[in-house]
Amino acid sequence: MSRPPFPPFNAETAARKVRIAEDAWNTRDPEKVSLAYTPDSQWRNRSDFIRGREEIVMFLTRKWQREQEYRLIKELWAFRNDRIAVRFAYEWRDASGQWFRSHGNENWEFDENGLMRYRAASINDQPISADSRLFHWSETRRPDNHPGLSALGL
Repeated sequence: MSRPPFPPFNAETAARKVRIAEDAWNTRDPEKVSLAYTPDSQWRNRSDFIRGREEIVMFLTRKWQREQEYRLIKELWAFRNDRIAVRFAYEWRDASGQWFRSHGNENWEFDENGLMRYRAASINDQPISADSRLFHWSETRRPDNHPGLSALGL
């Protein structure tokens, strides 16, 4: 199994890899998202340590049950060889209706087939009012004309 683009990355292929990841996560489909990772992929997500696709699926299932109306934007921060660093923000609401904007950074490492073998994410949640939301699109994929993080001042 492979997932282009493949390392070593350049500015164009790294940015494409980031958008592909954003699009996949915005589907909120744990099975689909898990296929972008090696079978033994290792994650650190906040204080959770996850290993392998089965744990990824379980983690993401719980995440998207809790984080409703999830909308994510990722932005390339840096890249080198088989590694990419991104910054991201996503908006979501909890079961009580409280909205949040979660900000974070991720470090990614890929194998030769373009599958992510390592992911480390640091994330902070900021409560926001519904009127403060910035991520407004109805489909699962962010439209190409919707502003990214830098354009939104994030």
